[in-house]
Amino acid sequence: MLDLRSDPIALTAALVDIPSESRHEARIADEVEAALRAQTSGFEIIRDGDAVLARTRLGRPTRVLLAGHLDTVPAAGNLPSRRTTEAEGDVLHGCGTVDMKSGDAVFLHLAATIAEPVHDLTCVFYDCEEIDAAANGLNRIERNLPDWLVADLAILGEPTGGFIEAGCQGTLRVVVTAGGTRAHSARSWLGDNAIHKLGAVLDRLAAYRPRSVDIDGCVYREGLSAVRIDGGVAGNVIPDAASVTVNFRFAPDRSPEQALTHVREVFDGLDVAIDQTDVAAGALPGLTAPAAAALVAAADGQVRAKYGWTDVSRFAACGVPAVNYGPGDPNLAHCVDERVPVSQISAVTDLLRRFLAG
Repeated sequence: MLDLRSDPIALTAALVDIPSESRHEARIADEVEAALRAQTSGFEIIRDGDAVLARTRLGRPTRVLLAGHLDTVPAAGNLPSRRTTEAEGDVLHGCGTVDMKSGDAVFLHLAATIAEPVHDLTCVFYDCEEIDAAANGLNRIERNLPDWLVADLAILGEPTGGFIEAGCQGTLRVVVTAGGTRAHSARSWLGDNAIHKLGAVLDRLAAYRPRSVDIDGCVYREGLSAVRIDGGVAGNVIPDAASVTVNFRFAPDRSPEQALTHVREVFDGLDVAIDQTDVAAGALPGLTAPAAAALVAAADGQVRAKYGWTDVSRFAACGVPAVNYGPGDPNLAHCVDERVPVSQISAVTDLLRRFLAG
């Protein structure tokens, strides 16, 4: 059985050594559930699919939710875990060490070892975060058990290098399409080259100056980028259609609707069609909420904006302030040499213990 009371570094290694690629989390969910039932007291514990949920009902004035996903991307020859000494000190290697079994280990260890938390606690360990959003276990929990996601603050154990990363950017993808007239390339003047029309689109993108906005002391920088180009029929044909896919990472003070309006304004006046293909709202940092402010104080103000989208957006949509906080460099997530300095696991554990135990 997983020993939740052991050092969270050892617990991280034990979790990493349980393969749990997305849609194959049953074994790790079984072991997490069994360990929580055996080694924690005062928690109500339930199972929803391959998600395990636990909460206290101590009558505290505030509730803090600790959330972590149990799944990983497919292993790349990087299991089982191994520990080495590097220039950065002791390092734990293996699939999921960063994203995010070290965060899970911290949460499980604290649930088992804090006897009198100053906040009521909810722990949510869920499935299928690493694949398409429709499969994310939080969607199912929100439908089936919405009261389990109610809290004054949610902390996601996503890797942040030991910094609190507040909120998250929104993301929008559109396809910008230009039309033309097909012709033989030997008689190009008879056609209208759709690919050439995309030049004006790329010029607008190259000249674009992203906005930076400060929200609760966190600076979010936006970005508008071409991420794919499609077009062409054959080597001797003037193309009659071409498109560029554009990704807009927007600050959380914009709604998805405002983000789309902004993208349309950037390309205003061009002979193109713009079709939205994907969008996810950002999340405001919410650091002025009392529980969030207390966490920031415990971290001595070591807070920065989250670049990228995470599940904090789901909590923000439910009115719950949420932050990302966990061990590991997010740039190493999903890498063959995924690894986490063990000192970060200890530091995150110590800070959260001060915050949760008072």
